[in-house]
Amino acid sequence: MSKKENIPNLLTLIRIVMIPLFILITSCFSERGWHIFAAIIFAIASLTDYLDGYLARKWKVVTNFGKFADPLADKMLVMSAFIMLVGLKLAPAWIAVIIICRELAVTGLRLLLVESGGEILAAAMPGKIKTATQMFSIIFLLCHWMLIGNILLYIALFFTIYSGYDYFKGAGFLFKDTFK
Repeated sequence: MSKKENIPNLLTLIRIVMIPLFILITSCFSERGWHIFAAIIFAIASLTDYLDGYLARKWKVVTNFGKFADPLADKMLVMSAFIMLVGLKLAPAWIAVIIICRELAVTGLRLLLVESGGEILAAAMPGKIKTATQMFSIIFLLCHWMLIGNILLYIALFFTIYSGYDYFKGAGFLFKDTFK
């Protein structure tokens, strides 16, 4: 394995390691300054998501580990953040539940597609918008910029539902022999 192959995977591992630090800070400290520090940690972790994918594609060093660990790290980061936001009373639980359920459902669908030898559907634009608005809403909510954080949260909710529907539809799991 070349050094170039290791860098995107290392960035994914760094993101995974940052999750417990993020959870620790949001669990132990209730002051706004600490929430902003947690937002910075979350933002850095989110940037590694973009950077590892960019480098892997640019250098053509996509690995099986990266294909598995990168989306897993993303989901762990975002789901952890939404759970912590609910605990901090910065986001409604019902929105966090919808977002987490969608992430689990799409992950399950991906596993089914792999198991059946089906094609893995690449992330489409609604999914990319979902990810960006989720991450920015988390950052703004942690910084206690509630108006913009909540606007982004509801945009994220819309794209979470829409992209989940789009993913299932694209995989042929909706309306086609669903109830037979």
